[in-house]
Amino acid sequence: MPMSNHTPLEDMSAGRGQGGGGPPQNCLKVFIQRDYSDGTMVKFQTRFPTELGDRLDRQSFEYTINQLNNYFAEAERASCSTYCEGCLACLTGYLIYICTETHYEKCLRKIAKFVSEQNDRVYRPRGLLLTDPTTRGLRLIEISVLDRPAS
Repeated sequence: MPMSNHTPLEDMSAGRGQGGGGPPQNCLKVFIQRDYSDGTMVKFQTRFPTELGDRLDRQSFEYTINQLNNYFAEAERASCSTYCEGCLACLTGYLIYICTETHYEKCLRKIAKFVSEQNDRVYRPRGLLLTDPTTRGLRLIEISVLDRPAS
């Protein structure tokens, strides 16, 4: 069995060492709730949580949330191509989805990549971990403070 030079905290913050691939269970978690002011489309609140004030600047936080909101708006936007995609799916008995991804799935892949990049560039260096909202059923965004115990 190969030995690792990582500490358990580094393994957990990198998504290793856990069955679910997430942050440790006993750390402080900050939750960003959905914003239903414009209806039921996926959109998250941009209000800056006070728990992150000493670790993250407001501009970085707002950029992340606004970009996620833009990606979800793009995923839910109806266009000629999404309409044709739906018609083609009906005509093929939805077998077309064996061969191709939906527009929504492509956008979810962009979101996962963006979250990973933000964790590498912004969040992990500050002792934080941003969790992909799709893993939480699109109900909220979870930001874990890796070196603070849950209160």
